[in-house]
Formats: sequence, C-alpha cells, structure tokens
Amino acid sequence: MPNLDALAAALSALPGYAGTTTADLAVLNVKGLAHDHISVRGRGVLLRVPKQSQFALSAADNLTYQAACFTRVSASGHAPRLHGVIRPQARIAMGALLVDKIEGRPPRLPADLPALAEAMAKVHALPVPPATSRPPLADHRDPVAGALREIEAQAEFLDAAELEPAARAEIEDELAWARGFGAESAGRAQPVTLVLTDTHPGNFLIETAGPGAGEGAGRAVIVDLEKALYGSPGTDLAHATIYSSTTWDSDTWAELGLEEVAAFYRDYLELAGGELAARLGPWLVPMRRITMLRAITWCVKWRVLHRRARLDAKHQAQSTEDWSAENTDPATIAHVADRVADYLGAATLGRMRAEWLGRPGLQDLI
Repeated sequence: MPNLDALAAALSALPGYAGTTTADLAVLNVKGLAHDHISVRGRGVLLRVPKQSQFALSAADNLTYQAACFTRVSASGHAPRLHGVIRPQARIAMGALLVDKIEGRPPRLPADLPALAEAMAKVHALPVPPATSRPPLADHRDPVAGALREIEAQAEFLDAAELEPAARAEIEDELAWARGFGAESAGRAQPVTLVLTDTHPGNFLIETAGPGAGEGAGRAVIVDLEKALYGSPGTDLAHATIYSSTTWDSDTWAELGLEEVAAFYRDYLELAGGELAARLGPWLVPMRRITMLRAITWCVKWRVLHRRARLDAKHQAQSTEDWSAENTDPATIAHVADRVADYLGAATLGRMRAEWLGRPGLQDLI
C-alpha cells in the first residue's frame, strides 16, 4: 500500500498543487503488477506509483524512463500527458508520476480494434529523433536482435519452469526458428519508429469524455506506459492481438479469429500509408512470431521468479524488479498464475503457432 501521507506532502510541493492533503487522494482499484494508481480529487490527474521496474532499472532510472515514455507518446494524442514527477525519497521509494486521468471504458473486441489500430498508427507516425536524442528510451536499431536479447534472457528460466515436455518442445521449436531468423535478417533494414511494446488491450481505455467533449469520445488511449522504445511497429500490432494478450485481462477478454486479426492489420496498414505499409509488410508475421515468443518466455520467467522470496533489501538494491507474490494482491497473482498456466500449455502454444504454421496463414489474409 502506498504511503498516502508522503505522497500528499510531495505532491503539494509541485507547482499548482500546494495544499494537497491525504484526504484529496484516493487509491484506485485497478489491476496491475507494476503500479498503484491514486486519483487526485477534482484535478483530473492521478499519481502513478511504481511497485517495481519491469526493466530491472534503479528506482531513479525507472522513473526517468517512464517520464520519457509519457512525454514522447502523448505527442500522438493517444496517451496521458505528464504533469509532474515525484523523485524517489525516503517514504516513496520508487517515486511517482503525475499524469492525466483518462475517463473511459475497456476496449471491446473485435469492435474496438480499429480504434487501437488508429492509436498505434498515430504513435508510429511521430518523428523519430536522431540516435543521440533517443535515450533514455531503448533503441532497437535492429528490432529482431533487440527482441531476441530479451527473449534469450527470459529463456534462461526454462529449465526451472517445470513445463510439460510437449510445451517445452513447442517453445524450443519457436526459439530455433527465431535464432535462425535473427541470423538471416541481421543487417536487413526494416522500419523503426517509436513503439509501445506492451499493447495488450487491457492497457488501453476507449475515451468516453475528454478534451473537446464529443471529439474525444471513442479515442483509444494507452494508459500503461513504461516500456516504450524505438523498434518495430510490428511488435505493437502483434502484442495487441495475440491470444496471450486478448485473453490476459478479464475486462477485455476475446478469442479473435484469424480473419479478425487480419482485418486489424489491414486497417492499420491503410492508416499507416503506402510507404510505411510497403516496407513493413514483409516483417509483420516474423515480428508476430518474435513477439509471441517474447510474451511466452516472459511467462516462463514470471512462473519462476514470483515463487522466490522477496528480498527485504529490494529498494536498496540497484535492481527493482520483483515478481514475488508479496508485491501484489492475492487475487491479481491468482489471475496471472491462471493465465500463465494457460499460455504455457502445449495446446495453447500449438493454437498460437497455427497462425503462421497452418494454411491459410495470417500472411495469406493480410
């Protein structure tokens, strides 16, 4: 539970928030493994308080990274604006960000897929700064190699994950393909833009009120922003529509058919425009496979790490990644464990891989 007294005192020191008291803060009941969210009454903003860093960054670096994510992505008009930063301190170990509170509802799939496609197209259309100006965001100039580094690190937990042999074989087959594709595609140019990377539908709201009243209604806004980087737009498209994303959040649960997924890709490509669409086309299914493997190996890692005892000295450590059960409420942990068990089952893995191994495959329909 975040320290509301400390947060109120820190918030009152920010310009425009003098006099804020604990009574002005209300903890929101939102699902999530990495943050608490606290509404500031009457101000249209909320405090986003990290519980950990999913990139295993120090508390200060994690906050700097997330602030950059909100600043850059909000330029698209499809993310909350950043209003202030509370640096890590004695009673707020991970610090906090002050961002817009978006009034909206969870996406309904497949009906709201076009809104998600539009949001992603707007983010991907933002100007890409020169390499020297991209930090602190990660810069995957070779998006396949960048994703493979993360996948390989997560795959180190395979032996400890207690997978059934058939499931392990499905994952190993995909790993073998990914390693081969990474070697074959090294040096080949593909489009690189600002990307969100964690685009499962539960990370979006469909705005029901906002600037311009009716003008804002129906706009898809990504509200969970901490993993943005420079990489392949195909990552965002894949993560929004793979089975392990569309069935992750109970509020946005949907099992999409192959034609519904293909329609989403076609909508996006039309919005992205001719040049980007043409350059991106050959990479869409390979990046979908890479993204699926990234998600699945994350599940492997989570299964192992959340069982481990929480380190008492977490906030004194340089790394603040913590998937232990003690860091999140039991209901959320139970939900994640259920989802991870599904995704690491051989039948589910086979189902996901059928999108590109079966015929017709996704590429045939895009």
